[in-house]
Amino acid sequence: MAANPEERPEERQRRELEEIRRKFTEVGARLGSAFEPASPQNDDQPPALLPPAAPLDQPTRPRWQWLAAVALVFVLGTGLGYLLPRSGAGAQPAPPPQPSATTPAAPRTSTAPSAVVPRSCLETARRGDETIALLMRNVRNQRLARALKAYTLASQACREEASP
Repeated sequence: MAANPEERPEERQRRELEEIRRKFTEVGARLGSAFEPASPQNDDQPPALLPPAAPLDQPTRPRWQWLAAVALVFVLGTGLGYLLPRSGAGAQPAPPPQPSATTPAAPRTSTAPSAVVPRSCLETARRGDETIALLMRNVRNQRLARALKAYTLASQACREEASP
């Protein structure tokens, strides 16, 4: 590219641009397109088909709608689970089998054992309730320290009295 010093700059730029375009066209014809995949050696195979695109008249649902639907199904399933009756929790116990008529039933003479709770254990429960109430009210002073000490002593006394 010989530049002529008398040539106008616009004319020189136009000529350089045409030369660059011509060189790009030559290189593009030799190498092929950089944006399309290279053609296979045997052209008798049909090109791979692309998956069908979503129809344009039917827009896709936004992600938040799918998440809302999943959350709704979860909440409905949980609510339905609580409404269904549970076997064993609140169900009526099955009546005991009737004794056969051939064997006479023996009269029951035993009494149910009654649990006797030592007095110190009842005091421990009362002191524990008092300590928990102070903690729940966020009382952090000498009253809490005294209540905790009284609970600890009552608990030790309960263990001593309840142990066989």
